[in-house]
Amino acid sequence: MSVITPRGDTLHIRVGGMSCGGCVSIVEHAVGSVEGVKTVTSPFLSRKASIATAEIEQGLDAESLHQPILDALELMDFTAAFVSKDEAETVRQEVEREKKVQEQREKQRKEKLFDEEQLAKSEKTELKEITVAKDATSIPTKLVLSVQGMTCAACVNTIESYVKSQKGVIRIAVGLLAERAEVTFDPSSISDAQVAEAINDLGFQATILDESQGSAITLQIEGMNCGSCEGKIERELMSMRGILSASVNEPLKIGKIRYDPDITGPRSIIDAIEALEQYTAKIAPEKPNIDGLLRIEELVRIRRDLQIALVFTIPVFIIGMVIHWIPVINQLFMAEILPGLNVSHFLLFVFTTPVQFGIGKRFYVNSYKTLKHGGANMDVLIALGTSAAYFYSILALIMSVSNPGDEEPAVFFDTSAMLISFILLGKYFETLAKGKTSEAIQKLMKLQPPTATLVVMDEQGNLIEEKEMELDLLQRGDILKVLPGAKIPTDGVVVQGVSQVDESMITGESLPQIKRAGDKLTGGTINNNGLLRMRATRVGNETGLSQIVRLVQNAQTAKAPIQAFADKIAASFVPCVVLLALITFFVWLLICTLHGIPAPIKETNPFIVSLLFGISVVVIACPCALGLATPTAIMVGTGIGATNGILIKGGATLEMAHRITAIIFDKTGTLTFGKPSVTEIELVDSKMTEKQFLRFVASAESGSEHPLANAVLERAKSMGIEITPPSAFEAATGEGIICEVDKSSILVGNRRFMDRNNVKISDNIEIRMQQLEKEGATVIIAAINGNLSGIIGISDEVKPEAKPTIQMLKKMGIDSWMVTGDNERTAHSIATQLGIANTFAEVLPSQKAVKVAELKAKGYMVAMVGDGINDSPALAASDVGIAIGAGTDIAIEAAGMVLVKNDLRDVITAIDLSRKTFTRIKINYVWAMLYNLLGVPLAAGILVPIGLVLPPMIAGLAMAFSSVSVVASSLLLKRYKKPDVTIQSSQAAYQARKRRKYGVSKTGDDEDAFELITPE
Repeated sequence: MSVITPRGDTLHIRVGGMSCGGCVSIVEHAVGSVEGVKTVTSPFLSRKASIATAEIEQGLDAESLHQPILDALELMDFTAAFVSKDEAETVRQEVEREKKVQEQREKQRKEKLFDEEQLAKSEKTELKEITVAKDATSIPTKLVLSVQGMTCAACVNTIESYVKSQKGVIRIAVGLLAERAEVTFDPSSISDAQVAEAINDLGFQATILDESQGSAITLQIEGMNCGSCEGKIERELMSMRGILSASVNEPLKIGKIRYDPDITGPRSIIDAIEALEQYTAKIAPEKPNIDGLLRIEELVRIRRDLQIALVFTIPVFIIGMVIHWIPVINQLFMAEILPGLNVSHFLLFVFTTPVQFGIGKRFYVNSYKTLKHGGANMDVLIALGTSAAYFYSILALIMSVSNPGDEEPAVFFDTSAMLISFILLGKYFETLAKGKTSEAIQKLMKLQPPTATLVVMDEQGNLIEEKEMELDLLQRGDILKVLPGAKIPTDGVVVQGVSQVDESMITGESLPQIKRAGDKLTGGTINNNGLLRMRATRVGNETGLSQIVRLVQNAQTAKAPIQAFADKIAASFVPCVVLLALITFFVWLLICTLHGIPAPIKETNPFIVSLLFGISVVVIACPCALGLATPTAIMVGTGIGATNGILIKGGATLEMAHRITAIIFDKTGTLTFGKPSVTEIELVDSKMTEKQFLRFVASAESGSEHPLANAVLERAKSMGIEITPPSAFEAATGEGIICEVDKSSILVGNRRFMDRNNVKISDNIEIRMQQLEKEGATVIIAAINGNLSGIIGISDEVKPEAKPTIQMLKKMGIDSWMVTGDNERTAHSIATQLGIANTFAEVLPSQKAVKVAELKAKGYMVAMVGDGINDSPALAASDVGIAIGAGTDIAIEAAGMVLVKNDLRDVITAIDLSRKTFTRIKINYVWAMLYNLLGVPLAAGILVPIGLVLPPMIAGLAMAFSSVSVVASSLLLKRYKKPDVTIQSSQAAYQARKRRKYGVSKTGDDEDAFELITPE
């Protein structure tokens, strides 16, 4: 796809994948972090397309910034393409046109201005206009495919380079072990089917995967008998509220419908189709876990081929390697069928040929397709090595028959057949081992139950019926019954009942959590001991479990930067090996001709000796081990993280995390519980009671969403104070608020805010404020009608695991920093409690990213740990963004790691896991490099002087199991145990707090024994 470079110093970027206004700051900070970009504006237009405008510094080449900007947006999971100013304007107009069309449709439906036929005709015209506009400015589309048949990093390089050369393909990332490819392309230049076909042309099997986000379904529709049925069903569906698009195919008997899940769902769509009476519809059957099925199919195919190969190879081994040691039987096999052709050689030819061209056909076909497109992989080496042995043997037999003599011809049919069998055996064990690396995902996918119990009630809330329902048919708002011991079918909230729910499989939290009316439930968790009724809030691919699985799958496809090392080697590996084999052949031919054949070698023909050494070099060299070194470790590492509630968004994040030297912690909600409470109220105005003072302040704060404002409101509610809505409300970010309550002017804020509004603070009050701040409280000041009226001290309890976490980080060689909007004294007090030596105080939310940049400029590798929307720019600006306490809301675009639990110790686990994983990657690389660096010279005959010779068959066996050894090395990560970060003095209080929260009490002397507290 050609990239348009705008004139002047402004770049226009079409960004796809933005879902809300919160994405605006993420896009702006991602693009703004690119060196050379001065300013960025990115208004949210629609989910389909938005236009970001970047102003670059004078004197810079605009085109040089294209790739860094695309990489920055890709890291945040947005699709992007550069457009001209005119095209940018066209996209804006298109979005506005679509909005107007949708608004007009809704208006027409509400007012019932058109009958069904007129409305359908109007919609067709509107859709046609939109389609024309879309053709002119198509939005980049992301496609996910399952790719089978890859054996090494050379296969990955071949696919990426060939597919990237196709017109319309913007970028491609292929995961060797995940057997997945993610392709971003321009749908106006190439279709998803053509992308898959391009991969298939290379000799691999590509299957398009359904990556719909829960707002699309495919239905199997029966009863259609002509083309007019398509239009009839489409018109009916498009007349429904919440249907975005409908496409029905009469020959295939299927319909693809996109809908707004907040308005409608699968059952309503099916009911609408069946209401037409002549049609029936159901969810089209899909292959569950297509990746797992394809791996099983591959395993079955390899095992079948191996069994067939062994049927022929075992006789070849006996005839070629065993019989000549048994004289009586050997005489029978040495009998000549023709002059120059004995029974032994004839049978070797007969048994080897099916293995070479039947079982070995895959190597020839894949080699041809790869070489045709300028690539070379492991199949090429296998085809070369076995063909050399086989065809030399054929040539030797032909020469022997055409010119019979006393000397028996040297043949190597056994070498060819046994090489192929050994390679298949190694491939079989490798595939088995690969399956174990993805066990974490498979376990997660099995958590969700296949059905749910739907509760149908009338308008008065009386039960009408209960019926079992497939999960695919659930809709938002459905009321479901969950029996004790059953799995929660989907995400939702409790509407009736009390129970303990085991969420350990999602969050890693060992304690069961009490769930009452209004509490959130996560699909896939287990309802322990109470009957619950719940309302579904997220269904299908929207659920937290589905998002976790999808995130882990994407992480296993994304490459770590260190993988580039293997890719570079793989790109030239095969040609280099072939060159080394030729050099080995000619060197040995020269040695044997000039100096004779060395003693350890039994062959007497210099050509045969040279050929055997050349074949050994070809078959022992293995790029597969190098190619598997990184993806196997990343797959196991990300899987372990997922089972412990740590979601890692890719190899790049994993690699970066092990190099972290500094961590910035947001204070509120991260180091503290994020639930501040009023601990002190100090009045200045003696004529005002505490209740009167608090009524004014709480009424003013009712217009704010700040956590400190919530603390004041909670205190007022607990005292039974009536809140009066404020008027003329204005907020100064990071400073305070000004408003009117009962015609009185109210100011609430910090010192800076009071100074700016000419409110004087007495020395006594200043001293008291400093005392509270030294105790770790945040002090807010209130003034009524321009006069200081009082101060309020607000404290936020520090998490008990915060200090041990900081201490452990220090032992790991990582510096900790705290960033907060509090003043220096409060910040220093809390930092001292936690053992943090470095603080950033009085920092506005918008300035957190600046503090990250300051540390990076000092040479630190910086991680940012935060929990809120305000932290998104800083998370995006850091080397590794860690979002903590996300629960199942894991779609945090700015974070590279997402910690499901609100436990700071998981930060330790995340970094420790990344270090262990990266260490394992290094070990894998060392082994893979040593194998080739030692194996190739050994196969070339470097140790012949001391009597050590490596036959081609043994070389092939070593090659076959080199990959297995790397996978087995990565599987050792499954023994990983989290670091023990003990909460010492606060342990008892912390556990008591959790027991109160979860509604359980301790029973007996067993520290881990708890019983449910049932509310009266």
